[in-house]
Amino acid sequence: MIEFFNTLSGKKEKFVPLSAEKGKTKDVGIYACGPTVYDFAHIGNFRTFIFGDLLRRFLESEGFKVKHVMNITDVDDKTIAGAKAEHTELKEFTDKYTDAFHEDLETLNILKPNFPPEQPRATLEIPCMLELVAKLVKNGAAYESEGSVYFSIAKFQNYGKLSKKKLEMNIGGARVDSDTYEKEDGADFVLWKKAKEGEPSWESPWGRGRPGWHLECAAMSMKYLGETFDIHLGGEDLIFPHHENEIAQSEAATLKPFVRYWLHCRFLLVDGRKMSKSAGNFYTLRDLIKKGADPRALRYALLATHYRVPLNFTLDGLGAAKKALEDINTFYSSVINHDKWGRSFSPDDRAGGLIDDLIRDFRQALSDDLNVSKALGVFHTFIGKIDAKVKRGELSKDEWKKLCDVLKTINGILGVVRNQDFEKFPQHVKDAKREREQLRAQKKFQETDKQRKEYDEKGFRFWDESSGVSGVAQIK
Repeated sequence: MIEFFNTLSGKKEKFVPLSAEKGKTKDVGIYACGPTVYDFAHIGNFRTFIFGDLLRRFLESEGFKVKHVMNITDVDDKTIAGAKAEHTELKEFTDKYTDAFHEDLETLNILKPNFPPEQPRATLEIPCMLELVAKLVKNGAAYESEGSVYFSIAKFQNYGKLSKKKLEMNIGGARVDSDTYEKEDGADFVLWKKAKEGEPSWESPWGRGRPGWHLECAAMSMKYLGETFDIHLGGEDLIFPHHENEIAQSEAATLKPFVRYWLHCRFLLVDGRKMSKSAGNFYTLRDLIKKGADPRALRYALLATHYRVPLNFTLDGLGAAKKALEDINTFYSSVINHDKWGRSFSPDDRAGGLIDDLIRDFRQALSDDLNVSKALGVFHTFIGKIDAKVKRGELSKDEWKKLCDVLKTINGILGVVRNQDFEKFPQHVKDAKREREQLRAQKKFQETDKQRKEYDEKGFRFWDESSGVSGVAQIK
């Protein structure tokens, strides 16, 4: 049984996709709020995107067919201000950061959203937004004022059910035109903004204007996933007002439940403080790569803490993640390149039993609200138990094949091991291994030390058994 913590209910719930009620038990619709492309995404953003990536990979490994939608916000207050500051057209400005975002996804091995074929961009989805505004006006949940259209929260009785905000603080008659705000608990928010001179705008029944940020995700998610869908993801900073407003707009328009499961990732701190440029602790992926960070180690660092626990990112912590990942990489490559078969284990000490326990416990951990910290603990404990047996050649060929399959499954979920670590070593490494065994037999230890250093630099680590056999694993 898979359980997730649903922000809407405030508790863990058994995951039952909408399709299960329609007889198609393996279809899942996920919407993730994508980036606002006015700058390079920072590592706090990527913690949330990696959490979503882990969720999708896990569900797919469990046999679910996932329809994963993520938008690009390419028109809002921030993108317009950024384009204006650079004296460039909005599309040229946002294209630059959209391309950078896609490059960063690839660098961190984050799966790109798979539906629709072209990632939805707000500027290309104006018709569905206008349709949603028209429904809200027709239903009496929205009203026009001086060329702009606002959502009337007084007409939506359940406003605040996601964020648990109390409407006793309601500001009667107040309106908010800004795309982002925090304190106006009960202010009506803008759906369609009247055009300002020099800003991008589109024709509408209420005059030229542009969509409000909260409208964009509500309209695009329903267009591609339906009026009710399974999972909506995002960082905890989006609970209010963004996700609260998405619910209000969608449910006031359709009179149906909007999203069944709301999953939110907690904040990322840097050196114990909120990340900010003024504090000097603001990092993009590109900043860290310039400092020599391994992107897969960064993925591991952002992945390894449970998504509902705040993550304190430090450079020391990134170093620890690199070491943990090197241990995994070395183990993977030593297994994949295993080529000697010894005795079978005794019935109470067979590798097959350890492997079965690994995949069972790993999946059980992730089934418990995506508890990746526990899953990684299970994995590292398993490596400690079986690594020596692998190096001594104690696995039967069937056990080895089984272990290879399980490791590929686990990495398909974690996405931290490089593809080349699933490949056999090149011939020159195999030749060096045989040469090493000959040198050791001849007690030419200075030459073996020289060879070890040479191959360490090439990314291959040699080790030696007392029996005279040498082993090798890829380390980077």
